[in-house]
Order: sequence, then C-alpha cells, then structure tokens
Amino acid sequence: MQVVSFVSALPRSDSGQVIGRQLLRSGTSVGANYREANRAESPDDFAHKVAIAVKEAAETEYWLLLCARVQLGDTKPLAVLTSEVGQLIAILSTILRRARASRR
Repeated sequence: MQVVSFVSALPRSDSGQVIGRQLLRSGTSVGANYREANRAESPDDFAHKVAIAVKEAAETEYWLLLCARVQLGDTKPLAVLTSEVGQLIAILSTILRRARASRR
C-alpha cells in the first residue's frame, strides 16, 4: 500500500512519528473495514461497516492534509494519496448511500 510506504519515509521527528502512526492506522483501516463489509451478516451490517470505512477514509484525508499543511513528507506521493483518498471517499459514500436506500 502506498500509505505504508509514505509513512515509512516520514522523518523520525516527534511530529513525523505521531502523525505517521495516526495516518498508518486510519489508512490501513479503510481497506480492512471494506473487506469486512463484504463479509457482512446482513444488509444493515454491510451499511454499518461501509460507514466505518468512510469515516476512516475521512480521517486519513485529514492526516494527509495536515502533512501537506506542515510540509511533512514528499509532496508527490502526498498529492497522489490525497487525490486517491478523495476518490475513495466518493466511491464509498456512493456505496453507502445505495446500501441504505436498498434497505428502505
């Protein structure tokens, strides 16, 4: 995953380690939660787990924007990751909206 590589390359400063740890947790959680959603026990369970994935993606976007704001990390992969997480939020939000609509 690109987020793992990005975090691995962050400086070993206090801010790099704290922000990197948070970014790594949220960034890797998105895929894990979506994978779990695809093994959901019910439509409600699916929607709930996708909602968690959306929240984790939004948190990841926050940490990436913070990296950009404080100039932490290489700008090229940071820009790519920020763009991709924005797209991922849009995709997951659409999946969630459709999942909730189909339950009605």
